[in-house]
Amino acid sequence: MQFENRVLSKEILFALYESGKTLATAESCTSGKVAESITLIPGSSAYFTGAIVAYSEEVKKNLLKVPEELIEEKSVVSEEVAVKMADGVCELLGTDYAIATTGFAGPGGGTNDNPVGTIWIAAGKKGEMRTVKLTENDGRDVNVARATFRALQLLLDVLKEDFPMPDLSEVPAPEAK
Repeated sequence: MQFENRVLSKEILFALYESGKTLATAESCTSGKVAESITLIPGSSAYFTGAIVAYSEEVKKNLLKVPEELIEEKSVVSEEVAVKMADGVCELLGTDYAIATTGFAGPGGGTNDNPVGTIWIAAGKKGEMRTVKLTENDGRDVNVARATFRALQLLLDVLKEDFPMPDLSEVPAPEAK
């Protein structure tokens, strides 16, 4: 999936590079892999401000301002916590857009309500986040790779709505001479 992540990251670059808009990530189960995918593309420093690897509940609560009551009520692996993490990193790093991930990548850590492989992703603008839930468990490495790919894809879907991009597959090929 590394190639696919590079393709998505390059499309994110096209959407954000000249817009003046900024991006940050707040990652738990992906441990910075989303940020890594974004920053492997030259030019990403024009819009990517930084990342918080919020692996512990304390970092989620203290840095990203996820309410303790929300974690107690919904669990740290929930749609609501993913959204609060994304909103929190937008606020903390002063960005226009954010991606957040939280989940159980495995091999342990799952619960009856949220088994291993349950990962929530949020992406979008502060107060306007989209979410996706992953539920497949194919082992830690695949779970993290899938979540990283889907996080980039989710943000790109948001950006395509905010910054319409041409569909390059519909551009006619130049005529041969």
